[in-house]
Amino acid sequence: MQTLLRALALALTLPWLTSPASAQELVPFRVGISDAVNTVLPVWMAQEGGFYAANGLKVEIVNMGGGSRGAKELQAGTIDLMRVGMSSVVQANRAGGDLRLIASMSNVIRFVIVTAPGVKTAADLKGGVIGVSSFGSESDSTVTLALERFDMTRADVTVKEFGGGSKRLAAVRAGEIKATAINEPTTSQAREQGVNILIDLAAEKIPWLFSGVVVRRSDLKERRDLVLRFLRAVIEGNYLALTHDVRAKAVLARELKVKSPRIVDISYEDFRAQSPPDMDISMAGVANVLKIGAGGGNRDPAGYIDGSVLIELRKTGFFGTLGKKYGKL
Repeated sequence: MQTLLRALALALTLPWLTSPASAQELVPFRVGISDAVNTVLPVWMAQEGGFYAANGLKVEIVNMGGGSRGAKELQAGTIDLMRVGMSSVVQANRAGGDLRLIASMSNVIRFVIVTAPGVKTAADLKGGVIGVSSFGSESDSTVTLALERFDMTRADVTVKEFGGGSKRLAAVRAGEIKATAINEPTTSQAREQGVNILIDLAAEKIPWLFSGVVVRRSDLKERRDLVLRFLRAVIEGNYLALTHDVRAKAVLARELKVKSPRIVDISYEDFRAQSPPDMDISMAGVANVLKIGAGGGNRDPAGYIDGSVLIELRKTGFFGTLGKKYGKL
């Protein structure tokens, strides 16, 4: 009887020891984000739902403090993937990089332009400092776009790097800079604080590759399986976020460090309104980014975009499976 019990105990432990989901077998995978904003929600929800581990990945999420800064680190190989807009891809590739945006988490501009006390009109910006997260980032491109709306150019102001949205908002309130571009949840926080909004580009829903999944082009060949695993996980994270609002809001509150239920609600609704469920890439958005950011460089979308991974997932029936699990979005 004792021999039988020992054999049974051993048999029960073997599946646990050989489980493919065991932590020992997870592949480390570092993912950069440009800032803690609501468009990062699919990345956090994939962690929350256990989808990275289910796909054999041990994901570490790193705040890079700026999109173009993160793109440089991606090209250098210190991170494996970057959640960043297409402007940063254009900037990196113009500097000799070889990055590709393979999926989109937001296909419209999400920024508003806020100004310091005493700055009420576009004319008040002349000769002043405008803050961006980093040069070549989406905030940088948005500033260029806004200046064009005001019949101004970057020569009329001084553009400086100031890091994340909360730091830029603090600099605006202190009068250290005259203006900056911010998005949720910082936009709602600025409204509550009475900060002047000079122009609301988010309300215009301008097509733009604002928040994308970016990898080194070489990894699409040499480590394609890992890229596929991550994309499966983060897209399911997107589905989870879009269909489980209570759980998604709890994650937003935790990751954004926001205590106000009202701001969390606004940030979530803003996310839900802009997020493409299947993370499809807007070619109209691609065209607008290239118009503003490419300058005299390469304007061929193939130099920055690769839709082959999404096509591969679609052929496997992946999205149909998600539709059955989460319902039609």
